[in-house]
Amino acid sequence: MIRAPRGTFDVLPADAARRRILEAHAERILGAAGYGRIETPTFEATELFARGVGEATDIVRKEMYTFDDGAGRSLTLRPEGTAPVCRAYIEHGMHKLPQPVKLWYLSSFFRAEAPQKGRYRQFWQVGAEAIGSAAPETDAEVIVLLADLLDAVGARGVRLRLSSLGTPETRTDYREELKQYLHAHEDRLSEDVRERIDQNPLRAFDATDRGTREVMRDAPVLLDRLEDGDAAHFFQVRELLDIAGVAVEIDPALVRGLDYYTRTVFEFESEVLGAQSGVGGGGRYDALIEQLDGPPTPACGFAAGVERMLLAAEEPAASAEQVDLFVALAKPDGASLGFELSRAARRAGLSAQLELAGRSLKGQLKHADRIGARYVAIVSDNGSVSLRDMSSGQQEELDAADVVRAVQRS
Repeated sequence: MIRAPRGTFDVLPADAARRRILEAHAERILGAAGYGRIETPTFEATELFARGVGEATDIVRKEMYTFDDGAGRSLTLRPEGTAPVCRAYIEHGMHKLPQPVKLWYLSSFFRAEAPQKGRYRQFWQVGAEAIGSAAPETDAEVIVLLADLLDAVGARGVRLRLSSLGTPETRTDYREELKQYLHAHEDRLSEDVRERIDQNPLRAFDATDRGTREVMRDAPVLLDRLEDGDAAHFFQVRELLDIAGVAVEIDPALVRGLDYYTRTVFEFESEVLGAQSGVGGGGRYDALIEQLDGPPTPACGFAAGVERMLLAAEEPAASAEQVDLFVALAKPDGASLGFELSRAARRAGLSAQLELAGRSLKGQLKHADRIGARYVAIVSDNGSVSLRDMSSGQQEELDAADVVRAVQRS
């Protein structure tokens, strides 16, 4: 038997119903705040992620699906959503629009990492980007919108971790200090952390091995070295979140796996997910668009894993869709009329299903009850139709042309 590739999954009808509800919540919450939907291509130029995400990141170093398109161009299945949205912002001249430009997406992404529960090599994310505003209110709005979305889908045990990475200049000075500290304790660090001390020392805060974590407990933290402007921005974000009633845990060790972040960074976690507790996060990336050859443009955004959110949510998250009419066939000779009746019902806006399995009439009525049909139209071989109300059991004879109107009136 041929199976789906490891790290991928099939979205079955029951799963799709839950995902549609999540998508509807995202469209309602983000749309109400002025965010318009955008979808970018499944694959992009590899250079976009090397320049935008950062060559020293795990994503670019180890996790991207990259291929030659046959004409000498290197393409990559998108591993994240922010860089492609920024590319689209530049390419389509969105800097000429009233700022900020607010965009949201719900798309599939790809990373060649070890599959875990709720973490796959092909996965879906919902994300939002507010491009063109440096105000701390933008950071707070993005965080609150993700908090509202997690609440709407019923995510349990959620907590918010918040920190600041300062500006690139502040971080450059801090990186040198942190590198010196890590080199001084190099013998206690994991091999992976040792290899990246000079390229990406901040990732040491994400290490899981015991020796590195003990070293990092006494490491200098960037949050203590923010310049006055960065500190004031961070204070305002915290104050706005407090006004919004969003509980915050300040975490000086919080770093994100992407190089483009500046100032505010945040992550939402769910305690019901165990060790891999992250459900979504993001932050400010004021230099990214300029790095991609666009004009200097401040921006802030978030991304949240659809599979992670659904795992954190209560079950069931979706109810069965209503079936207004099931068209049953008393005899096979009524198939043409039944086909015509079901199509007329759907064109009139009703949810209608036609018997297609060759069941007996008794079996058809059991099936109609199983799928929750409100009415069953029993088509006889002489062209007459009996309409049965499944809740009361009452039944009446009608002309086929009157069936749809009768269901609509109920």
